[in-house]
Order: sequence, then structure tokens, then C-alpha cells
Amino acid sequence: MFPTLNLITLPFIGEIDLSGSILLSFLICLLACVAFEFVNGFHDTANAVATVIYTRALKPQLAVPWSGLWNFLGVFTGGVAVAMGILKLVPLNELMTLPVSVGAIMVLSVLFSSIIWNLGTWYLGIPCSSSHTMIGSMIGAGLAFTHYYGGAGVNWDKAKEIGASLILSPLFGFGVAFLLMWLLIHVIKAKQLFHVPKGENDKPPIMIRLLLITTCTLVSFFHGSNDGQKGVGLLMLILIAFLPAKFAVDHSVSNDKVIAMLNNVQQSLGKTISSNSQGKTNLQNLDSLITSTRGLVAADPVGKVVVSETFKLRKQIQVIVKDLKAMTAAQTIQIEPSDRAIYNSSISGLTKLTDYAPVWVIAVISTSLGIGTMIGWKRIVVTIGERIGKEHLNYAQGASAELVAAGTIGLSTGFGLPVSTTHVLSSGVAGAMVATNGAKNLNSGTLKSIAMAWILTLPVSILLALVLFVIFHLFI
Repeated sequence: MFPTLNLITLPFIGEIDLSGSILLSFLICLLACVAFEFVNGFHDTANAVATVIYTRALKPQLAVPWSGLWNFLGVFTGGVAVAMGILKLVPLNELMTLPVSVGAIMVLSVLFSSIIWNLGTWYLGIPCSSSHTMIGSMIGAGLAFTHYYGGAGVNWDKAKEIGASLILSPLFGFGVAFLLMWLLIHVIKAKQLFHVPKGENDKPPIMIRLLLITTCTLVSFFHGSNDGQKGVGLLMLILIAFLPAKFAVDHSVSNDKVIAMLNNVQQSLGKTISSNSQGKTNLQNLDSLITSTRGLVAADPVGKVVVSETFKLRKQIQVIVKDLKAMTAAQTIQIEPSDRAIYNSSISGLTKLTDYAPVWVIAVISTSLGIGTMIGWKRIVVTIGERIGKEHLNYAQGASAELVAAGTIGLSTGFGLPVSTTHVLSSGVAGAMVATNGAKNLNSGTLKSIAMAWILTLPVSILLALVLFVIFHLFI
């Protein structure tokens, strides 16, 4: 039996009240999350440095720390849209109403499933998607959650959206890299671009070298802004599952500011109600909900929403945002331009109350990702640089693959969609090589291993997480 610990203070988190066994589970989850992002660093980020190393643009001793730095910066400046997309895969609101042990089971099964598969594929030197692994693990844990506790354990609409992004991005990477390489071969025709480096001292000309370093930097930065956010999402899942009263809403936003936003919305809503005859009942219901939410916030005398009402506040804010979006999108409701601007501003402001991550969370994940990049990178780099094609990468192939990868990941981050850096870059390398000498230039054995890992990742991670959920359910 574990001893009972009531109040304990942790760095960044502050004072918490968890029993001994749940506290231990909480600390294990935090360590596992950091470990996942660390593994993500040397598993996925190795893709970013593969081409710059194999084209001799940078030595590994410089390329790896450089990539780690830009991964760190990518996480810090990438926002939280992808992180929140990950969170919406699981039944977060339901978890907050259940015992903390249920959240512990959910989080542990997701993290351990992801780490097991990522380490296994890394050990074999197979480029495999950490994104697919984590999302499959979340689906598996969600299915087990439904079995034990009922309800919707998986947000299937969000899963389909993310799934489409993960499936289409490597196809896009292959096709665009093929076209870019074809243009370089048949239009640009610069012989220097197609030189295959031989020996350690055979380095590219300065302009080509700068191009390759730039593409490596962009892939590293956008990997941090996309894949790094997945770690942010996982850490927020842990914090909300174990400490929902502290992290379900952003307590750093003052009550006065929240009330001011709600007042602005309600004033505009009054004008919208009076000028529309259709949908009046729905608009009046929204007005009543805003009144209730404002009262909930105003009733707190200490500047933070009282613990017992945190769950209710989170749900009401989410409903208000959803209804405002539906209202502003409806063609049948007339809205004055000034009121529409207030609605859009309030949607953004209220969303930030529930879709947020503290700075220290982003710092922990970005540091883990950056350090992970500098350790264990070589296995994946060798596969990308030597084994996808039968020939060594030339300058144009490396630059084409990384330009396409950077562009694809950057756009996906902008839309708040997770993509696989591994899949996009590996497909880009393959597309560039096919454009050079046709499919005969590809190493069929390596491609079969990669394809098999890609195909197995989702079902294996789903099954792993489901089994782990059942095991943890018996002991926690």
C-alpha cells in the first residue's frame, strides 16, 4: 500500500492534493510524456538532418544541435492548434467528471503504447510516424474507455479529419517532390545540383550548401511546431486528467476580462435578436447561457473560478463558442458588421480560455524534443540517406525532399492538423529519386519494411493501448 499524501507542492504546478498511489501515477505520466517527446526527437527529427548530412552540407556534430535548436524554437512559436486537436480525440469532459484514477489509466495506456512502438521501430532503423502511433494509441484507449464507462470514448469526426491529413500528406510529399525534381532536371539543368558527394571532403558549393542548410532548418522548425505540439497536447491531457480544477480553464485570464468579453457578446446579441425573426429561440437560449456563465465567473470573490464550478464553466464556454460560430456562419441570420467583428473577437478570446497551454508546458516539451534530437539520431538517418534509394542522395534530391516536407508541415500547422514528418520526408526522398532514374532507383527491401511499419502502426498501437488500458484498469 502507498502512503496517503494530501497536500504537496510541485514546481510550476503549485499545491496539489493527490493520494499516494494517484500521485505516483501522476509523476509516472509526467516522466512518460517527457520520454515520449524525447524519443520523438531522435526518431522523427532525424529525418530533418538526414539529407543535410548525406549531402555533406553539414557535419553531424553541427547538423544535429542545429536541428535541435530549431525544433525547440518551433515548439515555442507554433501555437497550440495542433495540441488542442490531439486533445479533442479523447473524451476530456467525461474524464473530468470521473475519478482521477480513470484519467491515469487513459494517459498511461496512451503513453506507454506510443513509447513501446516508437522505440521498437527506432531500434530497427525504420522511419515510422510518431503521429500515427500516438493517435492510434488514443483511439485504442478511447475504445477501452467506452467499454468500461460507456459514452463516446473517441471523437470519430476529429479522428477522420486527422486520419485524412496523415494519409494524404505522404502522397502529397511524393507527388510534389517528384514534380520539383523533374523541373530541376528538365528546366533548370544545373549540373552542380545533381552531383553525388563522394568522400568526407566532397562538399557542395556555397550557394547549394546554404540552400540545403536552409531546408534542414525549415523542416526542423516546422517539425517542432507540429510534432512538438502533440507533446504539448499529451502533457495538457495529463494535467487536465489529474488536476482538472487547476488546468481545465486558463486561470491566468482575469475574471474581469472574461466578464467584459461576455458583456460585449451579450450587448451585440441583443441587437441581433431584435433584428431577426428566424432562429429567435436559439438566440435567446444563447443569451440565457451567457448570463449564467457571467454569473458563474462573477460569483468567485478571489479572482479565480471556484474549484467546484470549473467543469461547468469549461462546458458552458465551449457551448457558447460553438453557438457563436454556428450563428455567424448561418446565412439566414442578419448580423451588423460591427457586431460580427465583436462575435469573431469573442470567439477567439473565449476559445483561449479552454484551448491553452502554460509557458512551462511548452518549455518542458520543447526542451525534451531538442535534447532528444541530439541523441540516437543515427539509425533513422542511415535509412533515409542510404537505404531508400540504391544510390547516394544528390544535392537536388535532398533539397527537393526537404523543401516539400517543410512546406507540407508548415501548411498543416497553420490549419491545426497533425502530419507525419517521417512519412512526408521519406515520401519526398522516394519521389525525388523516382524522378531521377525511375522506380528502379528505389530499394524495394527498405520500402517494404517502411510500408509494413506504416500499415501496422495504427492497428498495433490501437491494440497495445487497449490491452494496456485493461491491464492498468486491474491495478490502478
